[in-house]
Amino acid sequence: MLVAVNDIFFYAKLRDALRAGGYTIERARTQDEVPAKAQALRPAALVLNMNDPGLDGLQALAQLKADSQLPSLPVLAFVNHEEVETWQRAKELGVTKIVSRNEFSSRTRELVEEVIQPNSSQVEKL
Repeated sequence: MLVAVNDIFFYAKLRDALRAGGYTIERARTQDEVPAKAQALRPAALVLNMNDPGLDGLQALAQLKADSQLPSLPVLAFVNHEEVETWQRAKELGVTKIVSRNEFSSRTRELVEEVIQPNSSQVEKL
């Protein structure tokens, strides 16, 4: 599982939720690391914080979808609920699922499993 989240407290919460489900995770801290690590690691999915000031989530998503080897990578994105334009643009770029930050916080593992379900044979377990 590749996660693009810089907020250390939010990352720790995400890490704990995913590890409890048996997932291994790798962190991308910059927009350029997202496609590079996705190509190198071939993760089961990407979790993308669209509000992270350390990376441009929309540009990272566009880079992923433009890469001929990565267009089917499931992407679970989360964004502040009031950012309607970001929601719409992420959908146009092909995000698998986008939810509010609050929903993501309360249902992290369940949401991750929803986006990887079609690719369950690729799930990375410990």
